[in-house]
Amino acid sequence: MRHDHQAGAKGPSQRQLRVGEVIRRALSEILARGDLHEESLSDVSITVTEVRPSPDLRQARVYVMPLGGANADEIVAGLNNAAREIRREVNRSVTLKFSPQLSFVLDQSFDRMDATRTMLAQPDVARDLEK
Repeated sequence: MRHDHQAGAKGPSQRQLRVGEVIRRALSEILARGDLHEESLSDVSITVTEVRPSPDLRQARVYVMPLGGANADEIVAGLNNAAREIRREVNRSVTLKFSPQLSFVLDQSFDRMDATRTMLAQPDVARDLEK
């Protein structure tokens, strides 16, 4: 009997994690070169924080953060406009069975970490944590 490990899995498979990291590195290099045709991406420093491929590896959500967070929505829109060009560039640098369709989203995890730190620093919360 074949066991489908994705059916009960709570997180990404090792394969998804490996493919995501390979794509993340390739995207980081592509964006660092800055030779994309999308005007809103010129002279912008973008960090690719994570790439989450779908279980079938045909789609990937790319989490990004512009340096300093300035014009984040405009930059994410520019990345999504240039997604086909970026996908072609990824294909040139990475050999994969399937080239995933890329969708770019703003990485909100930094904001959530700051909010958590602020909450934990509140006197009544800090007091409760000491007990």
